[in-house]
Amino acid sequence: MKDKKFTVSDFREFKARGEKIAMLTAYDYSMAKLLDDAGVDSLLVGDSLGMTMLGYENTLQVTMEDMIHHTKAVRRGTKNAFLVADMPYLSYEINVEEAVRNAGRLVREAQADAVKVEGGYEMVETIKAIVRAKIPVVAHLGLTPQSVNIFGGFKVQGKNLDQAQKLIEEALAVQEAGACAVVLECIPSRLAKVISEKLEIPTIGIGAGADCDGQVLVIQDMIGMFKTFTPKFVKKFASVGEEIEAAVEAYITEIKSGAFPGPEHTFKLADEVLEKLY
Repeated sequence: MKDKKFTVSDFREFKARGEKIAMLTAYDYSMAKLLDDAGVDSLLVGDSLGMTMLGYENTLQVTMEDMIHHTKAVRRGTKNAFLVADMPYLSYEINVEEAVRNAGRLVREAQADAVKVEGGYEMVETIKAIVRAKIPVVAHLGLTPQSVNIFGGFKVQGKNLDQAQKLIEEALAVQEAGACAVVLECIPSRLAKVISEKLEIPTIGIGAGADCDGQVLVIQDMIGMFKTFTPKFVKKFASVGEEIEAAVEAYITEIKSGAFPGPEHTFKLADEVLEKLY
């Protein structure tokens, strides 16, 4: 556990001294408090909540109201971590004015420390405008989940020369626009290393190798809450899903057998009171 608040200036300071940034997703109060108490540097309320919390197939159905609701909950559990909230699909693409207004809602209503937007060249003016409104922006390049229909699925990006060069140029462009950090998702590790070396702002990798300036994972993936599918880039640091399932099975067994609740789980009533009830 740490006692110092991670701020937007720490992104560049961590990169300058070569200290890696640890980021995880969070979507509710109880999980946020656990992660914050453990000392994570930054928490991301990702629009991945559409899949992890709401059961959608992708992120496209997540709304501003969803993001505000969950970010508020995470904020209540967060003391020291830098809190980033995703801008959901169609909350920033229509025009710059609407993007600034929605970013402002995430900061003012939900008390996020920063917002995250997906996209490169097409987001430069939007990033500039949000930063002018005094809101830090984390950019997101590579596999951008809101573009899943354009990409034709969740596929690694930047594998050929043209794509790789474009990602480098876009990373420099979002930095110039004022982004305080950039998430690199599902790109080759060697390309992520090149981008990280060229930028003054830190890169936060997810499926982008060890040479990024930090890493982020979806908490449900990292602690093994899903048994059906684990992305290639995820390391399971626990098997919480199996433990929960085993605990529920034990709970059901003890209820059926009468072992729970036992005397230690119940409250007493004096004999003289009980006698008067009959």
